[in-house]
Amino acid sequence: MPDVSNDFIRNLPKAELHLHLEGSVDPRTLSELSEKHHTPFPWASNRYKPLENSHRPLTVAECEALYNYQDFTGFLMAFKAVTERLRDPEDYELITYRLLEKLAAEGCRHAESFVSVGIVFWRGQEFDALFEGLERGRIRGERDFGVSLLWIFDAVRNFGPAECAKVLAKAVHMRERTPSVVGIGIGGDERMGPPENFTDVYAQAAKAGLRLSVHAGETTGPSSITGALDSLRAERLGHALSAKDDPALLARLVRQQVPLELCITSNLCTGSCPELAAHPLRRYFDAGALVTLNTDDPEMFHSTLAGEYRIACEHFGFTEAELTQLAANSFRASWLPEERKRELLNLL
Repeated sequence: MPDVSNDFIRNLPKAELHLHLEGSVDPRTLSELSEKHHTPFPWASNRYKPLENSHRPLTVAECEALYNYQDFTGFLMAFKAVTERLRDPEDYELITYRLLEKLAAEGCRHAESFVSVGIVFWRGQEFDALFEGLERGRIRGERDFGVSLLWIFDAVRNFGPAECAKVLAKAVHMRERTPSVVGIGIGGDERMGPPENFTDVYAQAAKAGLRLSVHAGETTGPSSITGALDSLRAERLGHALSAKDDPALLARLVRQQVPLELCITSNLCTGSCPELAAHPLRRYFDAGALVTLNTDDPEMFHSTLAGEYRIACEHFGFTEAELTQLAANSFRASWLPEERKRELLNLL
């Protein structure tokens, strides 16, 4: 194992590009939110049932237990449990500010975070006021901790293309108000929403000037990645685990330098990757792919950005120079203006 100190990893300037805001809510914060919101949510949609325990506050221990799931489906249910307690602008301001505080402690200088606009709409809520809270948290956090943040509006693929179109429309509207809204993405259960279903929505997003992110190849085969590239013109791919099963596809990702947002601990926790030794990080990196390291849902996976770099070192043999290359990749793959990218790269 290369001799790389914790200080080197923590102080290494880096960016986080695959991060779900709702998955950054720690048990302490979730317990605080449940003290405030411990009555059932007045769901506008009968497709989504409130949690049985939503009639009372949750203890920190109960919040921790929510994150002890066994598979990908269990993770999705835990994610819904958190969103049950996110209801007003102040809630979103709080979790955004605390996210930036934690990222700063990991040596992160920039982040691009998914926010689950699709879930907000599915609950029957208006998003504009919530976005004001997000922006207050972003502005305060950048001022206090020196970490910049851009928003990716995330739709839920298993809700279908019509719901995704609503998320796109809101992203276009908010992009006109602030450049902090940079792109769109589709998350959710990949098995229930193939990329081809969203071709028209993504074409409209590209026409509107939004950047395109797609979760692909996390729980499905290489065809999902190919579909994201060919049908959706994806600019960045989340996870892309199954590219390892198609040498021609992997060669294409390397040739086209498509940024890959890898999330090691997440893949192990959800069962998307059966064991650490099977994770394709080293194979992708050695092949010349534009690999980045990310946490996905850090509190739900008990991960940190510095921790992912430590795993790369301890289990995949990454040297200081290779870790620095991963950090450089994260800045290059970001959707920051080129001048700002150069400033961050110069830190390395």
